Amino acid sequence: MNSPQLPQTRGRVLSSSEINKSPAGSGGDLESSLIQIYHHHHHNSLKLRDQAEKAKKDAIKKAGRVSDLLVEAVNGGVQESFINEKRIEAEIRALASTIARFMKQTDQWLAASHAINTAVKEIGDFENWMKSMDFDCKSINAAIRNIYQQ
Repeated sequence: MNSPQLPQTRGRVLSSSEINKSPAGSGGDLESSLIQIYHHHHHNSLKLRDQAEKAKKDAIKKAGRVSDLLVEAVNGGVQESFINEKRIEAEIRALASTIARFMKQTDQWLAASHAINTAVKEIGDFENWMKSMDFDCKSINAAIRNIYQQ
């Protein structure tokens, strides 16, 4: 589909001052009118192109701003998550050291209670030995008395 085109003019293009000077009844009226329409169209098309270019630059600038805002929003969440992760890691390290300290303390308590149990067993063993010695001494004493009395 071909777009309609303006007929080409012969000769040179007249300036606006030359158009105003041409005689009113001459055949140049049509040509000058067409030239005026062409210049008007060309001027409007330049203005429209400038407006489109300004709108394009403005749209690009606003799209960049929206992009920056979206990145800030996403980064804000990421940054908050990163800070929370660092806090959690620090808390994990603190808890790990506390657990290690409690494990050492528990081992010490177990060793102390084992030592106490061993000492109590030894006391119980000594007490049993003393009772058996007491019984033996009493038995020997009774035997000596029986021998002496007879």
